[in-house]
Amino acid sequence: MRKITDHILHKVEKPSRYVGGELNQVIKNPEDVDIRFAFCFPDVYEVGMSHLGTRILYHTINERKDTYCERVFAPWPDMEAELRKNEIPLMTLETKDPISEFDILGFTLQYEMSYTNILNMLDMANITIRASKRGEDEPIVMAGGPCAYNPEPLYDIVDFFEIGEGEEIMNEVLDIYKKYKGKGKKQEFLREISKIEGVYVPSLYEVTYKDDKTIKEFKPKFDDVPAKVKKRIVNNFDKVDFPLDMIVPYSEIVHDRVVLETSRGCTNGCRFCQAGMIYRPVREKTTNTLLDQARKMIDATGYQEVSLASLSICDYSDIQNLVSNLILEHSNKNVGVALPSIRVDAFSVDLIKEIQKVRKTGLTFAPEAGSQRMRDIINKGLTEERILEATKNAFESGWSTIKLYFMIGLPYEEIEDAAGIGELAEKMANVYYGIPKEKRAKGLKITVSTSILVPKPFTPFQWAPMARPDEIWNKIDAVKGAIKSRAINYNYHEQKTSFMEAVFARGDRRTCELLIKAFEKGAKFDGWSEYFNFDVWMEAMKECNIDEDFYVYRDRNYDEILPWDFIDIGVNRKYLEIENEKAKKAELTQNCRKGCTGCGVNVNFKEGKCFEGALCN
Repeated sequence: MRKITDHILHKVEKPSRYVGGELNQVIKNPEDVDIRFAFCFPDVYEVGMSHLGTRILYHTINERKDTYCERVFAPWPDMEAELRKNEIPLMTLETKDPISEFDILGFTLQYEMSYTNILNMLDMANITIRASKRGEDEPIVMAGGPCAYNPEPLYDIVDFFEIGEGEEIMNEVLDIYKKYKGKGKKQEFLREISKIEGVYVPSLYEVTYKDDKTIKEFKPKFDDVPAKVKKRIVNNFDKVDFPLDMIVPYSEIVHDRVVLETSRGCTNGCRFCQAGMIYRPVREKTTNTLLDQARKMIDATGYQEVSLASLSICDYSDIQNLVSNLILEHSNKNVGVALPSIRVDAFSVDLIKEIQKVRKTGLTFAPEAGSQRMRDIINKGLTEERILEATKNAFESGWSTIKLYFMIGLPYEEIEDAAGIGELAEKMANVYYGIPKEKRAKGLKITVSTSILVPKPFTPFQWAPMARPDEIWNKIDAVKGAIKSRAINYNYHEQKTSFMEAVFARGDRRTCELLIKAFEKGAKFDGWSEYFNFDVWMEAMKECNIDEDFYVYRDRNYDEILPWDFIDIGVNRKYLEIENEKAKKAELTQNCRKGCTGCGVNVNFKEGKCFEGALCN
């Protein structure tokens, strides 16, 4: 098999995507293990290898002596064409064995527009796409990740889902799988693992609908199957096993550096942010743990940059001390520190100034909304005064290039709010020109980027409609119209991919047929603009009788059963309703660190204790 693959590598772009054998790759003898697990990332190698969750689970599973976890990524279309032409099935990087020979295939769901790649990868391996028709001798297909918090669009593709943080769930599932392997008892296996906290088996539940197309009832088929699936979290985050010998690719990947996970969860409570709700409660590693991990990871990989990863890195409770110590210890080896995004305030700019002593870095702010009214609606907790103060600090400190990220199409947004995005960028430019020339760097460049909000499950905006295309265009025009300075460049997101993202983010089981139909018509790599074909999706929607107004453009009532309501994330549904009502009145909710806001996670998951900071452990 390897011989044939090597023969075709010279015909494809970036052959390093397919060869494996990288530094720190795990090598085991497949004959010496009981379980073969293929970790499948439904996107190209350089995207998948940049994903921290992939690295964590690869490490966690391979810590087991009875299991060999190997990697497989979606081949780029040029490689797919060669594999299909030569009748070579999709295979792993480690052993080059076809994934159809594995016991379990685990897909990570990071983005709804990668779903067709899941179907394509199964098809390339000659594995039955529908779970209901997949044979006993075929692999079990599982999935996890943030998009698994609405698993229903994949209900007849995936045998079971892991909801929440997979480090612990995975081991419990594999322990049970060992009892059933080779006995032709897939259904018995699925029935037993459905009792594990965090495991959802779609085939064990049934859904009925009302005449208005909304869900009438969602219930388990058997008494011993839980009616609610409770997400799983790692409680002792400071002690959780973490991969210190990360694989080092031969070629550059999207995030080509050591990634240090400082915390999970977020206390800010932004109303548009799904991650801020589903990853609660906040858990931080201690500074000493992080410094020790960074030391070992740099030694094991040779990387010269450490990226600090979390949902809001500047909220890490010992951030200044952590950054200072990392720089102090590693700057003599020219190892720099990178922050993926920073809070818009003067403190964050001072932090970046410290980092700049080792390596120059860009400056990225995410005000999210242009007007104060919209920032209050989304609970950003950020004033214009703070934004402009941070901007002045940045310009006086030597920056002249800044990137700004905003959203449009937010619930309760008016044209004036959208225009506020351009107006805020203009005010920031004026701050630059108000600084004496001898005290500022030359060449002001402000890049404004807007994405379109897709209201996601488990957010206060989950009941809100997505903005219609004509509304979005009007708001894009309002942003453009408010920008006068030549130093400001404006980029905006493609609407059609956002529309399809919304269909699957908010979809029920009926959208699974749409997914299969679109794949059969050729849809794949939909997250890549050069391959996304909106006409194919429109044809599939028409043939499957999918009503776009029903899934994307309508208000939902609080008494409606939503497709994901059977999942318990620890945040009470009533809390989300209250937050949505507060958004309508532009009322703020304080950061959880200043006092409990009553979301329920401290009662539902932490028995009275919620925030675990680095300085509290």
